[in-house]
Amino acid sequence: MRFVLLMAEEDHYARWDAADEAARQRVVADFEAFDAAVAERGSVVGGEALARPSEARTVRAGAVTAGPFAQTVEQIGGFYVIDVDSIDVAVELAGLLPRAYTVEVRPVPEVPI
Repeated sequence: MRFVLLMAEEDHYARWDAADEAARQRVVADFEAFDAAVAERGSVVGGEALARPSEARTVRAGAVTAGPFAQTVEQIGGFYVIDVDSIDVAVELAGLLPRAYTVEVRPVPEVPI
């Protein structure tokens, strides 16, 4: 089963910019631990860091506006798509991601084409 893990953090980009090397290394270590744990129980299908919200565009009924869909202090900084046995496993693995992040875990439904 595939799941998307959306990683958000309050003022994510400002916090990263202000982080010292030790803090950045802790984040990288958390991602490495997550990747290794997923590999033991399934697979990472994909994942990316995201550009700043100021670079986003939102499309609604043909109208395009600058910025993200929601105005909030929490910013989605990246995501993973993983393939594991259950949502319980996905939630357990999401707990390995950097602790400052709020991680939303959503099943990815099979959509017939």
